[in-house]
Amino acid sequence: MIQTSEEIRSSDVPQGPEGVVREVKRRRTFAIISHPDAGKTTLTEKLLLFGGAIQMAGTVKARKSGRHATSDWLEIEKQRGISVASSVMQFTFDDCVINLLDTPGHQDFSEDTYRVLTAVDAAVMVVDAAKGVEEQTIKLLEVCRLRNTPIITFINKMDREVREPLEVLDEIESVLKIACAPVTWPIGMGKRFQGVYHLLNDEVLRFLPGEAKSGQEVETLKGAQIDQLSKVCQSEMQTMRDETELILVAGASFDLQAFLKGQQTPVFFGSGVNNFGVREILRALVDWAPAPLPRETDVRMVLPTEPAFTGFVFKIQANMDPNHRDRIAFMRVCSGRYSSGMKVKHRRTGKEMKLANAVTFMANERTRMDEAYAGDIIGVHNHGQLQIGDVLTEGEALTFKGIPYFAPELFSRARLRDPMKAKQLEKGLRQLGEEGAVQVFSPLVDNNPLIGAVGQLQFEVVEHRLKAEYGVDAVFERAGIQTARWVTCPDAAHLAEFVKANQSRLAKDVDGNYAYLADSGVNLRLAQERWPKVQFYATREHGQQLS
Repeated sequence: MIQTSEEIRSSDVPQGPEGVVREVKRRRTFAIISHPDAGKTTLTEKLLLFGGAIQMAGTVKARKSGRHATSDWLEIEKQRGISVASSVMQFTFDDCVINLLDTPGHQDFSEDTYRVLTAVDAAVMVVDAAKGVEEQTIKLLEVCRLRNTPIITFINKMDREVREPLEVLDEIESVLKIACAPVTWPIGMGKRFQGVYHLLNDEVLRFLPGEAKSGQEVETLKGAQIDQLSKVCQSEMQTMRDETELILVAGASFDLQAFLKGQQTPVFFGSGVNNFGVREILRALVDWAPAPLPRETDVRMVLPTEPAFTGFVFKIQANMDPNHRDRIAFMRVCSGRYSSGMKVKHRRTGKEMKLANAVTFMANERTRMDEAYAGDIIGVHNHGQLQIGDVLTEGEALTFKGIPYFAPELFSRARLRDPMKAKQLEKGLRQLGEEGAVQVFSPLVDNNPLIGAVGQLQFEVVEHRLKAEYGVDAVFERAGIQTARWVTCPDAAHLAEFVKANQSRLAKDVDGNYAYLADSGVNLRLAQERWPKVQFYATREHGQQLS
């Protein structure tokens, strides 16, 4: 019998207030990652369905019905059928509080996805069984590897004609450099898909096409029932036996410790659209995924069971409620207990803040939250005082590490169709910049803001949101800049000299840091050679004052 992560960790949990320790053990906070169209949003919906959080799963494609994926709440997401913003959803399953973070699958939103991955303790990786490992999956797993995040793998779409499971498994191991430990194994595929064999429980979970109700149990076969199925589906069952025997000989058995260290991934097969295999993913999260983990700061490690409250902002979303033009700061609670009305210190400004009316989420729907513990994601109403990376504590001055900005690769300027909308444009870009939808720079010699992004689709989303949420009709035009680098210098006089000599190529970001704007790689290299005392950065920490 494999121990649960709670049993393994029980002796390591430091003593604190009994209620805090108990609640922290109940938390599971994870993200779902995948390449676009692997079935990530569909799996998110089905996890919510099985968790009892929704009564009917929205469909990604059936736009005429008026139903949309719960996690896709922006209007542009509903129109295109893609996820372009991270969503947070909380529900309970088997006495565990599940915090599920859905991330954009499109590579143009990798920066938003990276920030979400800093706020979770585990991840579910969805792989299309027909396409195998794809580009964005590789990038996201590299991000998870930076923090040794435990990964559960769900190989999806087995109800279709797909690649051989051994081939997909081998590709995951060779490309992603992570050991695979199959927990379930498919019996056939496409129209011949009969279900999966559960290697740990020695049972067959029978597949029945069509969307099952959330409360319907999958038919489980044991002993003689499996023998009977072997007579009906001789070829599929014999193939399954041959392949699982090969797996067991290879020694690919599940090791919980290796999983918790991010070295091995348990693998499940199924069909998200048919609800098949979803319950097993939930069970794995509850039994094996870690409870909230310690977090590194610039001073020390913060343990989740410490009595003092700490948390950091990893995302800001503007206009979740268009009727009120609000902004919500998404905060990961790292230790202690949140209670409504509590007073905390804002680390960056040193000012005291009162946390009242924090909310929990179901995508854009929100409910007032009276208390929260380490691992929970709470929404704090933000009137411009909070930025991504900000830390709130009950006194101790801490800064959580690992929430960077990346240097943009594309730059544009917004041209207004109606010049009278200049103030609305400035406000919209400022707020969208604060939430991380794009990066906004203010050139030193030009009043027109410069917008930087990782991918072209970000500009399209911002253009759409400016029009829908701020009433601003603008066109984005290329700015002729290839890259940017944040700059600083320990010698203030030398930095001032650098700024004076390069005013036409310098801008300030939202935190007031200088950024050098290069129109080519050659230009950047020349600047670095001419100013060897000046340091050029491709990344920087959120909220970090460089200059």
